Amino acid sequence: MRAVLCGYYGKGNGGDEALLATLLQMLPAQVKPLVLSGNPEETQLRYGVPACDRFSASAVLQALRQSEAFIWGGGSLMQDVTSPMSPLYYGGVMRLAQQMGLRTIAWAQGIGPLNRSLTRWITRTSLQHCTAVSVRDGGSASLVAEWGIPFILAPDPVWALEPEPVPGLWDLPAPRIAIALRPHPYLTSERLHIFTKALIDFQKATQTFVLLIPFQPIQDLAIAQTLHAALPDVSQILTLTQPRQLRGVFRGVEMVIAMRFHGLIMAAAAECRCFAMNYDPKVRQLMQELDFRGWAIDQMPSDPAVICRDWMELYANGSSLSSHQISAIVDRALIHREVLEKALVNSGASG
Repeated sequence: MRAVLCGYYGKGNGGDEALLATLLQMLPAQVKPLVLSGNPEETQLRYGVPACDRFSASAVLQALRQSEAFIWGGGSLMQDVTSPMSPLYYGGVMRLAQQMGLRTIAWAQGIGPLNRSLTRWITRTSLQHCTAVSVRDGGSASLVAEWGIPFILAPDPVWALEPEPVPGLWDLPAPRIAIALRPHPYLTSERLHIFTKALIDFQKATQTFVLLIPFQPIQDLAIAQTLHAALPDVSQILTLTQPRQLRGVFRGVEMVIAMRFHGLIMAAAAECRCFAMNYDPKVRQLMQELDFRGWAIDQMPSDPAVICRDWMELYANGSSLSSHQISAIVDRALIHREVLEKALVNSGASG
């Protein structure tokens, strides 16, 4: 069976690449993937699977004609906060696949926010005609339940991504902390300046080495460079393009301060202490579910000393998830693999 995998792939976002790597890890052995990618050559080289241009209508149509299944491959594909174009694209390709008779799976979805009636309608209609639906958080589950659509709820599949070691990591000074920030309107230059002052004070007090990790370099690198310039001798920017290495880097880290959703998941899965900077409902829900410390970006303290004190408290006295808790979450995340197995191998139903 050939399955088309559709997500925000080939766009340089570490979290979405991690979702693709996990989906390929969980895909049943008898299913041959074909990835719709923003950079097909890079995707083929990195994962060793065929890929085609997600923006080429003829290539997408040909991929669907050659396939028996279509998978939305995880993440916040159906949301209109960034742009209404996202649900229009993903919903359009999903409905085309359904009309062509492919089995269709909405896999590990984080649905919403959906602030427009059109995007809500597109999302609901797409999901109603899916062979199988799995979601990764309670908010998405509530919305799909409200629409009366059968679904499976399980933690984000990246919890189960197999890590790989990062060459040279253990040669860097220890103990280490990691920072994973991203641009956002609430992260103003003034707030970033306050954050930087707090980080300088925290580093001096703890004598930690700071790993600056841009999850999406085209967006995040400038912030990492700003922080590195303030801590030139005690920090290093790590730009990791292999998702398993991105997952593995947190094995060598004591604590993470992150906005990036999958940065928090990867760190928590590696038994790091996590301090979250909430900019999105998915981060807020993760904080609530796992009792992470942190604050919303727009409520960040204006006094660097207060910020430093919060971080120091977590570093000195805070705890990570236990290995038992992590194992339980990973086991539940593997439910997404069962969804694929049932819909693609054990089911004779068509989408």
